[in-house]
Amino acid sequence: MKLLRVLETGRFERLGSNRERQVKVRVVSATNADLPAMIRDGTFREDLYYRLNTVELVLPPLAERPGDIVPLAERFLASDKSLSSAAATALQRHPWPGNVRELRNVIQRAQLLATGSRIEVADLNLPRTAAAPRPAPGAGNDPDRARIEDVLARNHGVIAQAAAELGLSRQALYRRRDRHGIPRE
Repeated sequence: MKLLRVLETGRFERLGSNRERQVKVRVVSATNADLPAMIRDGTFREDLYYRLNTVELVLPPLAERPGDIVPLAERFLASDKSLSSAAATALQRHPWPGNVRELRNVIQRAQLLATGSRIEVADLNLPRTAAAPRPAPGAGNDPDRARIEDVLARNHGVIAQAAAELGLSRQALYRRRDRHGIPRE
């Protein structure tokens, strides 16, 4: 694999050339795929994984970081616009299945629809479900160690299936598994 060689040596040849060139780059990559599972399944190269995985940052979905919603929304706002407190509350209650991209799009649309300098709830055009209070992250859906182990065993360690059964994202299940000291297999 040529990419692996470039990452290892910093050298490559252009297509059609016989002259080797030196390059110094940093590669930043992101995925929502479960790469360790893909390695086990043989669908992702283990050597490439270890070459790329120098620093791993796990960023929970926006729904699990309600404290970030309003600051992010304010960052996306034009300097002449602001959020009403009711709009900020509505943003925090929305589940954000589309994550930060969805929030950015909602704010951009609200700025276009707003008649004044203040964005109101109606300008956000959020689905009605956003008006119902969202439980705090993990509240009412924080399975104990035994339940997690049981669901993982029943699903033969397949994180995606176990997470779906528990009503969690894969990342949330990984965090809860780590919190309860359940070994990754």
